Amino acid sequence: MVLTEYTYVFVIGTLFALLDAYNNGANDVANAWATSVSSRSITYRQAMVFGTIFEMLGAITVGARTADTIKNGIIPHEAFQGNAGVQMLAFTCALAAASSWVMWCTRHSAHVSSTYSLISSVAGVGVATVGASQVQWGWNGGKGLGAIFAGLGMAPTIAAGFGACIFMLIKGVVHLRRNPVPWAVWSAPFFFLVAATICTLSIVYKGSPNLGLKEKPGWYIAAVTMGTGGGVCFLSAVFFVPWTYAQIIKRDGSIRWYHVFMGPLLWSRPAPADADHAVAIVPDYAVVQHHHDDDTIDFGSPDTLRVDPIDSLPKAAQVNEKGVDVVEAQVDYKLLMAQAEEKFHARLRKGRGPLAWAMRTLHENPIGAGEIYEIKNIKILFKRIPCMIVVGALYGLNYDIHAAQSGIHGTPEGDRMERVYANAKKYPNEVEHTYSFIQILTACTASFAHGANDIGNSVGPWAVLYGAWKTGSAAESEADVAVWQLAVLSATISIGLITYGYNIMKVMGNKITYHSPSRGCSMEMGAAITVLVFSQYSLPVSTSMCITGATVGVGLCNGTFKAVNWQRVGLLVFAWIMTIPVAGLLGGCLMGLVLNAPHFI
Repeated sequence: MVLTEYTYVFVIGTLFALLDAYNNGANDVANAWATSVSSRSITYRQAMVFGTIFEMLGAITVGARTADTIKNGIIPHEAFQGNAGVQMLAFTCALAAASSWVMWCTRHSAHVSSTYSLISSVAGVGVATVGASQVQWGWNGGKGLGAIFAGLGMAPTIAAGFGACIFMLIKGVVHLRRNPVPWAVWSAPFFFLVAATICTLSIVYKGSPNLGLKEKPGWYIAAVTMGTGGGVCFLSAVFFVPWTYAQIIKRDGSIRWYHVFMGPLLWSRPAPADADHAVAIVPDYAVVQHHHDDDTIDFGSPDTLRVDPIDSLPKAAQVNEKGVDVVEAQVDYKLLMAQAEEKFHARLRKGRGPLAWAMRTLHENPIGAGEIYEIKNIKILFKRIPCMIVVGALYGLNYDIHAAQSGIHGTPEGDRMERVYANAKKYPNEVEHTYSFIQILTACTASFAHGANDIGNSVGPWAVLYGAWKTGSAAESEADVAVWQLAVLSATISIGLITYGYNIMKVMGNKITYHSPSRGCSMEMGAAITVLVFSQYSLPVSTSMCITGATVGVGLCNGTFKAVNWQRVGLLVFAWIMTIPVAGLLGGCLMGLVLNAPHFI
């Protein structure tokens, strides 16, 4: 039996399920990769490629097929008393409320957990549909609301502790040495061992429930974990150490990435004839880059977009006793922001490719005077629409994340970030370079685990909708999720990461504290350990909240509270807390209105 009369509910629910997955990629996944991008271990475009590959790989190969917490853990299917139509309507309203809230927050660069948003909206819908008594407010075997929200406060704090411990270990072993470069090279296999062990456990306990690995005996898990960690450690000692030794210590400018496969042969590899002129240069991992060429202006860079208030803008206002100059200060700030954005867009228009063409077309064809339905404006609109689509798809790939994080000179935010960076010690690029490879390993594993596990948060309601629409039974929510559904939503998550993830990345990472590869890999490992600990006690936690807590913990390792942007941290915590009542009220009110609306059947 197919509920053809509810097909429109299924179609609308499907659209909101896709939007929820899109928001998941633009919010949660973007936050997961923000640490690596902020540390400059990987470029934004590379992060998009690796993020897409590992998110989809984790979701499709070992993704959670049941998503029980979202499907049945909060509202038992028995509460619907076999009414598949009401069940479909409930999850459609939950998806609509959650996706709308997360989209609004993402648009305004406010990071919230899409998982907590969806869970809160499902709870609100449950109250409106079957009553508060039917909602699982307690522990419910680790799947109720009590268990879900238990980690809201604890997880970031514990992650901060783990991240700080790992970074202090790196700091004691390497950074505090008189000559830290050799220590960084020779100790690399040990930190590869630590990272690989944590990553393996993340896949076993967090990312692959369908493989049943965590049901294996303890000795089996220990053997797999230590075997994988030991194997990565051995390979790094054989291949990575000789390669970094040649690049960093010998300063062999002829070394290339593919020479890593030579392994031990690099120890005896003769220096090229022009070795005196070819000196290896490692990347610059400094947060603030200095450019002097107008053609390479970075959006928001404190040094390259230095706007002189005396020459080009009204003089910076000082608030007097009556506060009459506040408006002038606000105008100053808006002018600085607008001029910085225009310089960035001007650089994009000078380039080549589809994005440059689209940006030029939009710039040269503004909507004219009068209403949108004027004939001349309709003609212009037909030119602008394809360009707007191109810009929407490619703008994020060209956005300067680092410059936006450091703020614009002359604004309160830019000055605040300068003070934060000034309180963080900068370590040699040669040392940071060794940890950039470890951080790529931890980031890819975190993305795999996220795709394998958290895909259930988006696909769960959609699976309920599809099952009820296809069979007409509310009990169909017990069925497994189809692989094609995992593939569709994982692809949608990747699209959200690529096209809209920059809105979250620009306010995470360096916007909280100074980042570098050694700090970044400590943050990611600290977050992974926290997720593992909570998984052992069946406490679902948000990976995004864990990485944020670990970021603060590592930032405090600079030895001063001034090394952390507490304003941004406060806004994050406020957004997390507000997600619960706002998403719950949106879902409950929407369900109540729709369920009790006049009908003629």
